[in-house]
Amino acid sequence: MADQIVRVLAKDAPVKASAISARDLVERARQIHKTLPVATAALGRALMGCSMMGNQLKEQDGAVTLQIKGGGPLGSITVTSDSQGNVRGYVQNGAVELMEKAPGKLDVGRAVGVDGTLTVIKDIGLKEPYVGQVGLLSGEIADDLTAYFAESEQIPSACALGVLVDTDQSVQCAGGYLIQLLPGAGDEVITKVEQGVARVGAVTGALKEGISALDLVRQVLSGFELEVLEESPVEYRCYCSRERVTRALISLGREELRALIDEQGEAELTCQFCDQVYHYKREELEELLASI
Repeated sequence: MADQIVRVLAKDAPVKASAISARDLVERARQIHKTLPVATAALGRALMGCSMMGNQLKEQDGAVTLQIKGGGPLGSITVTSDSQGNVRGYVQNGAVELMEKAPGKLDVGRAVGVDGTLTVIKDIGLKEPYVGQVGLLSGEIADDLTAYFAESEQIPSACALGVLVDTDQSVQCAGGYLIQLLPGAGDEVITKVEQGVARVGAVTGALKEGISALDLVRQVLSGFELEVLEESPVEYRCYCSRERVTRALISLGREELRALIDEQGEAELTCQFCDQVYHYKREELEELLASI
């Protein structure tokens, strides 16, 4: 089943929701960054959360970036989504050894840490991007996104994200949902949402059965009549290119570029998001220097 995001609206209540199935997307990130299980789970959760947030943007060229710095052994996590929900990202220390709460239950919260912040940067075409920041609540990422929406955007939300890593360290399944209450949602609506969240429980349990993103959100919001607004494919997508890397080299300026040539003779730059390596020989760097 291809990775996808679905957005729905309740016809009979002020509730909107997104859900994502993203096994291939998270597996691609694992392969690129060669992450071990707890890093795979943490990076995967961040990628999926950011993907759903990016997919909510109305601006065609908009983007959302999440930066998670919790002080745990994984270090920082940075992920970016375009307005379709296509994402890329990296974790600072992907080779952290297995950390479990219980056998088979990865301790993402301890690996991420709680001594730090979750920062959301939204580029929606304005002069300056919107930046919101909250202290980390649990390091489990879904809880922290829920707290962000409540504190920074005043939107009561319920978020669940799950990545199940197989015995061979590959991603068996990955997905989640983001439910948000619109103005006018009363106690009865809140209770029905809470009951649905409790009934479904951990999303990996449902995803193991091979259900789609739409089926997942239908299970959680079974107490409501839903209208499907959009179903769209998503993927791990990096926008790096030799042209962009070249512009970055030129932006160093004459002095720094001259020093690079004198000290190293050539340059090798690696994209943090996809590990693509770009090589520049001395002659190419000299040409760039002459063009400045």
